[in-house]
Amino acid sequence: MSRFTSSWAAAVAPARARWAALAPREQALVSGAAAVVALALLWWVAVAPALQTLKNAETQRRTLDVQWQTMQGLQVQAKALQSQPGINQSDALRALESSVKQGLGATAQLNVVGDRATVTLRGTSASALAQWLAQARLNARALPSEARLTRTAAPAPAPGGAVAVSALAADDAVPLWSGSLVLSLPPQ
Repeated sequence: MSRFTSSWAAAVAPARARWAALAPREQALVSGAAAVVALALLWWVAVAPALQTLKNAETQRRTLDVQWQTMQGLQVQAKALQSQPGINQSDALRALESSVKQGLGATAQLNVVGDRATVTLRGTSASALAQWLAQARLNARALPSEARLTRTAAPAPAPGGAVAVSALAADDAVPLWSGSLVLSLPPQ
């Protein structure tokens, strides 16, 4: 007999003696309680997590489908950008200047040094900024390389109770951005 089996037998001997001393009815009750505990443990460890996974599977599948469709759309955009002919820096600069005037108006100022363009924003709406960035990326091939933006409060109400809104639409007047945005222009 090995050392392990002998120590195991010695450890189990008092429990076997106690079991033998129990009446058959008590043995049945202890066996039933042990079975209930074993079933509960089996439920909590094996069955419940599997059922929870099955329950959440459809929601996770939908979420992953949405993410996959988004990735497919980004892939199409990336391929479209790659297939566009190259643009020289002077054309990119003209396109960027035009987009700043049209998309951001008086809320932005453009300063160009070499192949970097810095756009200084003062109270620009989030939607106008997002549309302008997309336009600058497509038309001027300018890529943001640095951004220092802070969110500013909406315009204060005028004395008559009306909100002073600039050339922006009323729904765009709530979140405004100020700061600077550095864009990299295409190489010469």
